[in-house]
Amino acid sequence: MLKSKTFVKKTRSGGVMKIVREHYLRDDIWCGSEICTECKQESAVLQRDPSIESNLCSYPHYVIPDTNVVLHQIDVLEDPVIQNVIILQTVLQEVRHRSAPVYKRLKDIIHEQEKHFYTFTNEHHRETFIEREPGESANDRNDRAIRVAAKWYSQHLKKAESEVDALKVVLLTNDHGNKQKAEESNLLVYRCEEYIKSLIGNPELVDCLALSNDDKHDITSGKVLFPEHLPLSRIQAGIKSGTFIQGTFRASRDNYLEATVFIQGEGEDSTEVLIQGLQNLNRAVYQDVVAVQLLPRNEWVAPSSVVLQDEGAAKDDNEGDKEVEDEEKALRISAAEAARKPTGKVVGIIKRNWRPFCGMLNISQIKESTRHLFTPADRRIPRIRIETRQSAMLAGQRIIVAIDGWPKHSRYPNGHFVRSLGNAGEKETEQAVLLLEHDVPHQAFSQAVLSFLPKLPWAITPEDMVRREDLRHLTVCSVDPPGCTDIDDALHCRELDNGNLEVGVHIADVSHFIRPCNAMDKEAANRGTTVYLCGKRIDMVPELLSSNLCSLRSNVERLAFSCIWEMNHKAEIIKTRFTKSVINSKASLTYAEAQMRIDDTTKNDDTTKSLRGLNKLAKVLKRQRIEKGALTLSSLEVRFHIDSETHDPIDLQTKELMETNSMVEEFMLLANISVAQKIYDEFPDCAMLRKHPAPPPSNYDILLKAAKSKDVEIHTDTAKALADSLDVARVDGFPYFNTLLRILATRCMMQAVYFCSGMDSDFHHYGLASPIYTHFTSPIRRYADIIVHRLLAVAIGADNTYPDLMDKQKQSALSANLNYRHKMSQYAQRASVAFHTQLFFKSRGILNEEGFVLFVRKNAIIVLIPKFGLEGTVFFDSKDKATPKLVFDEEGPTLKVEQHTFHIFDMVKVTISLDASNIQHQKIRMSLIEPVIAGVSVPAPDVEPQVKKPKLAH
Repeated sequence: MLKSKTFVKKTRSGGVMKIVREHYLRDDIWCGSEICTECKQESAVLQRDPSIESNLCSYPHYVIPDTNVVLHQIDVLEDPVIQNVIILQTVLQEVRHRSAPVYKRLKDIIHEQEKHFYTFTNEHHRETFIEREPGESANDRNDRAIRVAAKWYSQHLKKAESEVDALKVVLLTNDHGNKQKAEESNLLVYRCEEYIKSLIGNPELVDCLALSNDDKHDITSGKVLFPEHLPLSRIQAGIKSGTFIQGTFRASRDNYLEATVFIQGEGEDSTEVLIQGLQNLNRAVYQDVVAVQLLPRNEWVAPSSVVLQDEGAAKDDNEGDKEVEDEEKALRISAAEAARKPTGKVVGIIKRNWRPFCGMLNISQIKESTRHLFTPADRRIPRIRIETRQSAMLAGQRIIVAIDGWPKHSRYPNGHFVRSLGNAGEKETEQAVLLLEHDVPHQAFSQAVLSFLPKLPWAITPEDMVRREDLRHLTVCSVDPPGCTDIDDALHCRELDNGNLEVGVHIADVSHFIRPCNAMDKEAANRGTTVYLCGKRIDMVPELLSSNLCSLRSNVERLAFSCIWEMNHKAEIIKTRFTKSVINSKASLTYAEAQMRIDDTTKNDDTTKSLRGLNKLAKVLKRQRIEKGALTLSSLEVRFHIDSETHDPIDLQTKELMETNSMVEEFMLLANISVAQKIYDEFPDCAMLRKHPAPPPSNYDILLKAAKSKDVEIHTDTAKALADSLDVARVDGFPYFNTLLRILATRCMMQAVYFCSGMDSDFHHYGLASPIYTHFTSPIRRYADIIVHRLLAVAIGADNTYPDLMDKQKQSALSANLNYRHKMSQYAQRASVAFHTQLFFKSRGILNEEGFVLFVRKNAIIVLIPKFGLEGTVFFDSKDKATPKLVFDEEGPTLKVEQHTFHIFDMVKVTISLDASNIQHQKIRMSLIEPVIAGVSVPAPDVEPQVKKPKLAH
């Protein structure tokens, strides 16, 4: 059967286009139930005997949720208890249009075979398709379609009642009108909440229910605490007229009564509006897109230096009013003297960007109460009020909570419990929190993704050899950190007959295995990067590729993408070529092993000769780069030695860099620059490149002050001027000064970002002093490199293009996601290092170490401990005891504490311990030992120092 709809549409040019949409109806769409004998189905999803037990529904039944139940109660639907659910096509399409994250979660549930969720295409079934009636809204039509499908199922399954006793269909809806009409049609229908509460043996599922509008009014006070949010129509009109400004809400970590709204402008024109006070914040949550109204100029204020954490006991909405008023007053007093900034108030929410939040429960002081406050791990998120009957069990656990809404009568947003992650402080629990809080996709790869992996045993075929250059005879080797299994790159160097050198960089040909737009490609594009945590790796691509078929391991044949140069002995490039190839690496070496080969004069095998040739050229390349103005900066990276039994850190050292580290880096940089130029020449509008913007002059203020304090002059006009002045910056008797200066210079830099060449005009990479740059050399762990491989393959005629590759808008959107994923992976990595550092100091007790003052603040100094690559803050004010006399000079900057004055880079001695007083926010505590200052005492240790005997590390 065929239904068709005809309508006319106005085109951009002003013409009229007739459009005919055909809608095909069928009568052979299966119901999906095992009990059905009418449908000629090959396999069934819905079980013959649904096992869910309910007080309301004592009979076997399937469940049909409507759209709003799916959208708001997805946490309940994900629970293993909920099985045998029919998802109608109408519901699936509505969810897809209204919430992409919920749609993805629903699709994941449908793919879980043990959940028995069945998608019924009611919009194409002859007996369940309905047309929209005159005057009927789209929403009412969809509600009617759901009721019609539920009715059809009820009647359809009745025909099989002889085999199974009274298998029924239960419709779940929270819409009063829809429920009433369903009851009039003699359908079994319940509100989601009453059905979930009726389930026998699963009372904890009630905690996962998102609050309905009725419930939200129940748990708020009668007093209006916040201004009403303006409707979207008024907001849009206000933005158009310039009355309101649209921006992204960024809450402060240090002050719960302060935030900024980031206003995206053209290029450098982005600005920030300051928001202060509870009413002006008006229920906005971190990362929400909001509408802001600027206050009159005489009401503008300055950012406060006061630290305010909302950490009082769980109270009713009105009890904290006086406390908040006092803190807001302190805020205004502290900001009165400083420079004022544009200040505004939030008048409406354009888009909520809520996500599930990790944190811990603050148990209510009221006995038997089911209402408690949840404190998120992220200090930028407000506390959330939830209802749970499991508070005793959840105390001391890390849990996940979702926000349902924030009424104007409520001091805090309302939410619901999602699930527990485990006991706070345990390694597995904290790792799960870390991944969730940094939005790192870490779920197991789905069957849809794994289905695109090559079948084993895999081998290079004759067809592959025809299209590739055979380089298996070359002495290729890889040089990587110890324990590396995802080997992206390998190198070779040999002398040519004409006296020149041939140098090759061979990169794993990941794009051969991951084809455009399939499930594996989409998953890799979403993940964006492999995330390296301490003792754990979250792969971007399945392990079969990352650690096996794509990894350029020694003595196995592998597919590669090669960049090969002919160079003279001055490292000048004579010729460059790119080719798909087959290689056979002769050695997989660590940096230390490669260094030993180069240094051992008794070794003269082909691999060692190749390494020496590469090392010699790399030194020339590095010198040339530095002469052009490339920066050599410094940051301390740490390496943990892990106990082989407990997997706890037993030693902590800063990583040592060798010549071979620099050797590999130089050729990776050269390959990236060569490929960047090639793909830009071929595709000037859609090449994926990477740039590093020059920092604004104000970023260098702290560096210039630090250098001036030691009578050293630093020039920051250009990258070359900075590099040259860093090279000659020396202080007699202070050998570590230059390293400290470079560490500080690193903090002044901007973040490097991916971008599409057709959407930007500034390609320059400041740090490398290169006019163009990209990422080509790590496709196993970076998705940007896969795109670059595809562009290069098309450029040399080795592969075909596809529409998305040539679409600069899509490339730009992809770049934005990759930049986000890259940034979050860096934050996750730092958080992992911080957590393992805490574990290390937990087992070692208290240590005394020498360090250097890196920054000076109004009431504290920030100290760097080079031995551990660790930073910590020594505070000179305290709530517990009398604060010593402090004098802060911003020009220095210096801090005078009693009679002693601290400068940047001063050497100090501190005691280091773990402060575990707040289990959710444990931190390393530092206290001053030397210099000894009158009135500043070192606190007594909480635990006796312990030195754990190291076991075999790996």
